[in-house]
Amino acid sequence: MGQALAALKSHQACEILKELGVDCWLVWVRETMQMRDPSLDLVLGSDVIAQTALLFTREGERIAVAQEHDAAGFPDGLFDRTIPYRTGIAEPLRRELARLDPEQIALDYSVDNDAADGLSVGMLELLRRFLDGTDYSSRFVSAGPLVEHLRGRKLPEEVDRIRAAISITERIFDDLRGFLRVGQTEREIAEYVRARIRELGVSPSWDPSYCPAVDAGPDKEFGHAGPTGLRTKAGHLLHFDFGVKADGYCADLQRMYFFGGPAEIPAEVRRAFDTVRGAIDAASSFLHPGRVGHEVDAVARAHITGAGYEEYAHGLGHQIGRFAHDGGMRLAPTWELFGRRPFGIVEQGNVFTIEPNAVTRNYGRVSLEEDVLVTADGCRYLSTPQRELICLE
Repeated sequence: MGQALAALKSHQACEILKELGVDCWLVWVRETMQMRDPSLDLVLGSDVIAQTALLFTREGERIAVAQEHDAAGFPDGLFDRTIPYRTGIAEPLRRELARLDPEQIALDYSVDNDAADGLSVGMLELLRRFLDGTDYSSRFVSAGPLVEHLRGRKLPEEVDRIRAAISITERIFDDLRGFLRVGQTEREIAEYVRARIRELGVSPSWDPSYCPAVDAGPDKEFGHAGPTGLRTKAGHLLHFDFGVKADGYCADLQRMYFFGGPAEIPAEVRRAFDTVRGAIDAASSFLHPGRVGHEVDAVARAHITGAGYEEYAHGLGHQIGRFAHDGGMRLAPTWELFGRRPFGIVEQGNVFTIEPNAVTRNYGRVSLEEDVLVTADGCRYLSTPQRELICLE
C-alpha cells in the first residue's frame, strides 16, 4: 500500500474517531502472514510476527506497541510513539491503556461488516486475559462504524489508484477486440486475459480461477464459476466479469460482446442491453451523499422490472478499494442475506460498482458493471460506460 498512504489513513482514522465520539481504536494482531485483519493494510501496510497493538485516539495519537524485531521495521513518522517490548506485550499494553484511560475501546469485530471483523475469537480471549484485573474489557465496542467510514471514504490518492486499475482493465477489454473469434473456448479466452495480466505486471482483482469470468452463449449460468469448454458462436453473446488489482487497489467491470455486426443484433438482445444501460444511468443519477443503500438499489431494480424482466438475484452494487468487495454498506435490497448493510448511508468518497442485469428468453443474460465515485453533489463514472454492444464481425 505504501507507508505514506498508511499514514494518511491513520490520520483519517483519528478524525473519524473524533466524529463518532469513540475514544480509542485498537488494532490487535499477530502472525499476519497467516491470518490478516483487513484493517492492518490501511494503517500499517506490512506484516508483523508477534502480538502487536496499534492504538489510535480521538485526540490524534497514533501508538504502536510491538515486539522489538517488528518495531524495528516500522518506518519513521508512521506512529507518534512506538513502544518496543522483548518478552511480553501485556505489561506495556496495560501501561499505555492506563495512560490513555479510554471510555470506549473499538475492536475489529462486526456482525454485518466483513471488513471490520478481523479479530479472531482466540485473539479476543487473549486480550481479555492480558487485561485481567482491569475493567478495560467492559469498555470494548465494535469498530464496525469506524472501519466502514475509513474504508469507504476514499482519499484522492486511493481514487487515483482505483482509476489506474480501471484503466488497465479497460485496456485489456480493448485488446480482446483483436483476439476474439468464433470457435474459441471460454478457457482459451481466459488464458489470453491472464497472459495480458502477467505482461502488464498486475494481478486479478479476485480468485484467478474465475477472474476473468467468461460466459459464452445462452447456456452458461452467470456466477462465481470458472471458464469452461463452451465455445463462442456466431450470433451469440459473450460476457466478461473482470478486473485487475494494481498498486494495491482493484477494478471490477462487466462487458458484453456480440459475434456479428450491429445490424445482426437481435431486437430481444438490443432491448435487454438498453434496459440494463438505462438502469445503470438511473441509479447513478440518483446516487448522492445521504442516500440509503436500498433506495439506490430500488431505482435500478424498478427500471429492470418495469421493462418486464425478472429482478436480478443480487445487490445492485458493492464498494471497491483494496478488495473487489471492500466491505461496508451496499447498494442492495433489504434481504436477510445483506444484514444491515443496505441501510447504510452513501458518503462522499465512496466508490461503488453498479451492476444490474436482464435475462432474455433466447440469448441468455445481459449484464453490465460500471465503477463510480460519489462526489459532493452526486457521482461520476470512473470507468468508461459501455453504451453499445461490442460487435465482433
